Amino acid sequence: MSNTTDGALNRREFVRGSMSAAAIAALPASVLGAAADAAADKAAVLAQVPKMHADNVRRLQEWIALPSIAAENRNYPQGPEYMAELARAAGFSDVKLVPTSGKPGVFGRLEAGARTTLAIYFMYDVKQFVPEEWSSPPLEGRLVQKAGLGTVCMGRGAVNQKGPENSFLSALMAFKAAGRKLPVNLVLVCEGEEEIGSPHFSEIVNNPGVLPELKKCIGVFMPEAAQDRDGGVQVSLGAKGVVELELVSSGEKWGRGPKHDIHSSLEAAVDSPSWHLVQALNTLIEKDGHTPAVEGFYDKVRPLSAQQKKMIEDYCAKTSEETVKRTLGVDHWVHDTAWVESRMLLESRPTINIEGLVGGYTGPGGKTVLPHRAVAKIDMRLVPDMTAMDTLAKLKAHLAKHGFADVEVNMSGGYDPTQTDPDSRLIQVQLATYRQLGVDPLLWPRSAGSWPGCVFTNAPLSLPAGHFGMGNGTGAHAPDEYYLIESTNPKVQGLDGAVASFVEYLYALA
Repeated sequence: MSNTTDGALNRREFVRGSMSAAAIAALPASVLGAAADAAADKAAVLAQVPKMHADNVRRLQEWIALPSIAAENRNYPQGPEYMAELARAAGFSDVKLVPTSGKPGVFGRLEAGARTTLAIYFMYDVKQFVPEEWSSPPLEGRLVQKAGLGTVCMGRGAVNQKGPENSFLSALMAFKAAGRKLPVNLVLVCEGEEEIGSPHFSEIVNNPGVLPELKKCIGVFMPEAAQDRDGGVQVSLGAKGVVELELVSSGEKWGRGPKHDIHSSLEAAVDSPSWHLVQALNTLIEKDGHTPAVEGFYDKVRPLSAQQKKMIEDYCAKTSEETVKRTLGVDHWVHDTAWVESRMLLESRPTINIEGLVGGYTGPGGKTVLPHRAVAKIDMRLVPDMTAMDTLAKLKAHLAKHGFADVEVNMSGGYDPTQTDPDSRLIQVQLATYRQLGVDPLLWPRSAGSWPGCVFTNAPLSLPAGHFGMGNGTGAHAPDEYYLIESTNPKVQGLDGAVASFVEYLYALA
């Protein structure tokens, strides 16, 4: 962007807070007046946030009590209908359910007459849960004390993603309560199958009533609770892709072993589909038990750039390895690598992971059977420039080459990795807003987790995409998932601070 000329505002300098006092004073009165009006409006909106605290907590608890779980076909259509109600209450118009070949999406617009339009990505579904594994009932959203943090709301979906999403909706409701217009227009796209790999999300985005609205946007962001327990923030510039699938070994498909469960004494004379699956799985990795061994798996892997390596080194210099290990419950990194190298691997390596193994009898005591069928649930994480379909094809070819063509490969969902330019307006405003809020954010090459951002970053939209939001929470996909409500650490924001951060971000984007 060129320097300020003819009184035009150099937005990049303004966003980064690098304009001199003289340069600001030289701005036209109309610009300064508009800025003063915006500051007054923002103050009025922020003043509403603490007044709405109890309502915002209650809304989160009520949402947690209605889990939509695509893998279990649980609470459909109740889940998307409830999401649509939340969107309308927050001020979105033209809210509608978007049908797909699977679970419906939700779409809405919030027209504020602004020059800037931003897309928001939501998911209304959550992961499965086993109540017996939780210290607090997973659907109560109970407020409990967490040592070193304060009061948290504990429940399935609390941080992934209902807590951050509810905080964003709460920010929009603060605008309504203050009687102020948003400084940007919003386009909401929401899906209900993220936790099974977003198999139909592209149908939502490419819907003829949705795609033209997204083309008006400067970018898309997903609300998150970005702060760690020390108050730090990482701004991810992308995310790994994923392929989720099942490998199924059965006597029927194999043509060996039983076609139904039989007595285990017959193992002496009959082949085992379970051992057949174990042998197939063993070909997928090297002898170290970790490194993918699928032929061609690394062919399209783009090495980390010097800039990305520097991001990782900066992060490691400012982040406690022991805190990260303690949070994860691990004592060693793979191959006993050092701290920096472990993060390099996290960012640069694609993976093949066994999520679960199921076969035969798994109840109490023993049951001497030779199972006719065994299943492995697998996820493969992808880095640029890998693609989901190419990686799936290589896995199938590998199994066939090694004598396991009979093993069924059933892909349930997945998508490509994403990458966003750190100099994009979306990311630069995120960095500036965090700094304005007293946090020194660290750029991070990509999240090791996945979300279907490629639907936005790939053609035809080619939009920058990212995540934003103050606050803290953890336990996604695990027992005792939580979202911070009242913080005892002044460096970490609770619910009100998270809501306020979204207000700040929208004004900064404008």
